[in-house]
Amino acid sequence: MSGFLQFWRVFFHSPTHAFMSQGAGYEWSWFLATIIGILVIALPLMLAVAMIIYAERKLWAAFALRRGPNVVGPWGLLQSFADGLKVFLKETIIPSASNRGLFLIAPIITFTVTLIVWAVIPFQAGVVLADINVGLLYVLAASSLGVYGIIVAGWASNSKYPFFSALRAAAQMVSYEVSIGFVLITVVLWANTFNLSGIVMAQKGFGLGIVNAFGFNILMFPMWVVFLISSMAETFRTPFDLAEAESELVAGFQTEYSSMSFALFWLGEYGNVILMTALNAILFWGGWLPPVDWAPLYLIPGIIWLLLKMCVFFFIFAWVKATVPRYRYDQLMRLGWKIFLPLSLIFVVLVSGWLMLTRYGAGA
Repeated sequence: MSGFLQFWRVFFHSPTHAFMSQGAGYEWSWFLATIIGILVIALPLMLAVAMIIYAERKLWAAFALRRGPNVVGPWGLLQSFADGLKVFLKETIIPSASNRGLFLIAPIITFTVTLIVWAVIPFQAGVVLADINVGLLYVLAASSLGVYGIIVAGWASNSKYPFFSALRAAAQMVSYEVSIGFVLITVVLWANTFNLSGIVMAQKGFGLGIVNAFGFNILMFPMWVVFLISSMAETFRTPFDLAEAESELVAGFQTEYSSMSFALFWLGEYGNVILMTALNAILFWGGWLPPVDWAPLYLIPGIIWLLLKMCVFFFIFAWVKATVPRYRYDQLMRLGWKIFLPLSLIFVVLVSGWLMLTRYGAGA
């Protein structure tokens, strides 16, 4: 019994060493530890997707003075699982004129790209699958791959509306990723690191020595607003859901999809929404740190603080989707290229200048 407890004690600190202590070689120990780490992230993420779909439907209902899901399970909690089972049991229909191979691989690309980004997301100090020095660059690069799934789906469907949707999605993602890139430059300049854990720790006591957040800074708060709105555009959320505009494109790039191939797009979309709420918390609002740098608050596990902040940002996402009307496409492009891009460029200059004056002024 003591050996069993010792194994788990070592496992929680270093899974690789726990397996090595049982006689396994380093390669197998590392492999098993990595697989377990992936499952520990991926399985709760899938459960979280089901729960936030339920939560979002409840929020939309509340905004419209309706009840929302309330029949399947207690308080309707099992509604998302019932919907998932229904989709799973349906037939996968592949259009005869489509490119069969690309048609099937497109939703897999979308879903897979959503999962791989979570490898570098820190849930609290030391709790991260891959704590790499260029974590922020990895997030930017991996999340940019998501557009390929949409473009491939639109082209492989060999249908007019999905193809129009794919063109819209490509233009939209490029437009807002440019602004996001400049916003992230301001974060990196202030934190002086690309490591996500380092960015979180750089926010400790940042605001007046007591607030754990970059967002409390007058130079960084506008950048957070740009990042928040751009993250909605990146995930094709209302009012930026022009790629799925049902009044114009039926269902966009998903029009020809059914069954689990359709469900993978939904899992990917809501997985990206959860990712963006986590990035908003990590990059601007202290990640796993408590809002205020006060010792008793650190007794609460960091992952609880991170989840609470993610819930706040998810509420904002749902609130905007329930209340803001869809943009026209020219308004969408104008916001990205004529407002966000110049604004983020100006703040890159302002942040750089301020840091040269304050942080590096003595050595210049």
